[in-house]
Amino acid sequence: MERKKHSNTHKGAAILFFLFSLLFFVLLARFIQLQVTGVADGQVLAAKAEEKYKQKRTIEAKRGTIFDRNGEVLAQDVPSYTVIAVLDPKMTTDPDHPRHVVDPQKTAKKLAPLLKMDVDEVKRILTKDAKQVEFGANGRNISYELKEKIEALNLPGIGFIRDTKRFYPNGNFASYVIGYVQKNNKKNETVGKMGIEKSLDKHLREKDGYVSFAGDISGFRLPNTKETVVPPDNGANVYLTIDQKIQTFLEDAMNDVEKQYKPKKIIAIVADPKTGKILAMGTRPSFDPNKRNIQNYFNDAISYPYEPGSTMKIFTLAAAINEGVYNGNEQYRSGYYKVGPNIIRDHNKVGWGTITFNEGVQRSSNVAFSILVKERLGEDRFLQYLHRFRFDKKTGIDLPGEAVGQIHYKYPIERITTGFGQGTSVTPIQQIQAATAIANGGKMMKPYVVDRIVDPDTGKVIARNKPEVVEQPITKETAKQVLDILETVVTSEKGTGRPYQIEGYRVAGKTGTAQIPSPRGGYLTGYENYIFSFLGMAPKEDPRLIMYVAVQQPKLSYTETGAAPVSHIFTSVMKNSLQYLHIQPSSNKKASKEKSKGIEIGSYAGRSTEEVVKELKERGLVPIVIGNGRQIEEHVPLSGDKVIAGERVVLKTDGEAVMPDVRGWSLRDVMKVAELLELRPSTKGNGYVVSQNIRPGALVKKGDYLIVELEEPRKWNERMEQEQKEASEKKSDGPVD
Repeated sequence: MERKKHSNTHKGAAILFFLFSLLFFVLLARFIQLQVTGVADGQVLAAKAEEKYKQKRTIEAKRGTIFDRNGEVLAQDVPSYTVIAVLDPKMTTDPDHPRHVVDPQKTAKKLAPLLKMDVDEVKRILTKDAKQVEFGANGRNISYELKEKIEALNLPGIGFIRDTKRFYPNGNFASYVIGYVQKNNKKNETVGKMGIEKSLDKHLREKDGYVSFAGDISGFRLPNTKETVVPPDNGANVYLTIDQKIQTFLEDAMNDVEKQYKPKKIIAIVADPKTGKILAMGTRPSFDPNKRNIQNYFNDAISYPYEPGSTMKIFTLAAAINEGVYNGNEQYRSGYYKVGPNIIRDHNKVGWGTITFNEGVQRSSNVAFSILVKERLGEDRFLQYLHRFRFDKKTGIDLPGEAVGQIHYKYPIERITTGFGQGTSVTPIQQIQAATAIANGGKMMKPYVVDRIVDPDTGKVIARNKPEVVEQPITKETAKQVLDILETVVTSEKGTGRPYQIEGYRVAGKTGTAQIPSPRGGYLTGYENYIFSFLGMAPKEDPRLIMYVAVQQPKLSYTETGAAPVSHIFTSVMKNSLQYLHIQPSSNKKASKEKSKGIEIGSYAGRSTEEVVKELKERGLVPIVIGNGRQIEEHVPLSGDKVIAGERVVLKTDGEAVMPDVRGWSLRDVMKVAELLELRPSTKGNGYVVSQNIRPGALVKKGDYLIVELEEPRKWNERMEQEQKEASEKKSDGPVD
């Protein structure tokens, strides 16, 4: 019995030995396999180990900033925060320092006003069955300032997730030029969707960097290990040609017109005709890129071709002059002109009898321009000029979505109507480009909005735009003659451009009233169903700014014309921009030399103040002395200028500069003071000065703002009479000596 038991024990031990030996050899084989292949269950063990112990931290990069031409920020990345609430009680390990929301009612009451939400809505979010919650749109992208206010409440469980957002500090300012970005949450990428943000996305886009290292389970770096650093690649900075100040003038003027006249569209562009730089560009309706409340996804200034109306006559006139077939004193019969079975009529239907071609330009006579195309230039030659002015091509402006108009030249009537802006369509930017040839001595400049692209880390210029002459459709002499005639459109009593006069500056330009095609065929009818426009340049003798304004279907009163909303934008923006750029009024050097008679100004710099004052008075002029110095440093008008008797001559002495009393002065005289003292003038109204922001006799320094309010001569006289009357009454009521 005992021997049998012993035998069974040996058998069991042998079986166990065999099983453990088999297991050992299986484990040994597996170990050898892992050592040789380094793969388990299809996964590389070294990679899994590295994944477990290697720590990686993202180094955030920054999207490029967009600046105006003076370095003012138009779009930039800024820190933003998302408010979160921790609701899980397990997150609190110390009851004295809770890390979750303990009292939802109290928290909601304090938090709701800062997030601009209802208390009940916040409480509902704070009582959800969740570990962590957010507060929707009201809790996202909050500013650092708001974050600090929330932190100051010391609310348990309320925290923040840091992020960045694209911020546009000026709202709907040049929004169709700048564009906007949108975040792709799946790829965590910010992508430009419109304007410069889209067209230069490859330059503006950033790429995050990272630092990686071997770490323990808690995320701490292990000693004596190397780290890998891939630096972030920040997006390039973009400097535009847009001038924030001029763009602000434009935005304010468009806002006024939009509010008062409620038009369907407004389009406006301000450019430098010498370079092609776009200084301001705006449309209505517009949008705020921070909110992306977009109604129209096209930039109408470059993407909206339409029949331009009479602004097209500028280029027909230029073609006729350049070909030597224009005689402004030649007469023709206005009213109507027959082209085959069709009759072209002037805008007043009956014309003005027999008038000269110059008067026809001033009155915007369709018949005059029909004759120029049909009988003077010839249709084929005129078509060549349309190509020279590039109305058949895109300008190539560095903005996405540019369209091109269509030259309709198939039928005889289309060839004629194109000469005065009907039938053929063009874009506003095409008109601006073509008009640079008129304002720039015949050289047509390519428009552009990007000045340069700069590496933010090194300051190196990656790319730069330079002025480019794309064509010379007319001669310098032709351009001057066109400007001379276009000035009379604004100054002549018969001119359609009289509302576009700017005191102190000579303006050359042309009005336009374009018909709008009807969906049912033909054109819309009605007093307001037009696109009213003006294309103007100033100062006429050497244009520094060119501006196009179009207002579509404004709500006009029966006493108003389409020029009312258009001129409000043009005159205010052009005048403020010229003054802001310190462009001198037309009345001084160049304008005065065109006069054959006048009193010539001598050279007074360095001479005795007393002596110069006496001499000017003897010559019938009015000396205005600025400062208490004994010697003249500068003066306006300049030496060699010719002036009329009674004109003010402003003399700056070597003493401290003080502000004269300019009440009762014209704008032209005020600008003399602003020029000498290097002040920054701003004006309101027209006529004579009735108030000034700098007190007479006050010390002034370079760069001070001089704000003056002007009133019409009639109102000025009434004001003076009233003041004299009040002074007389006050004197009579006083004590008798």
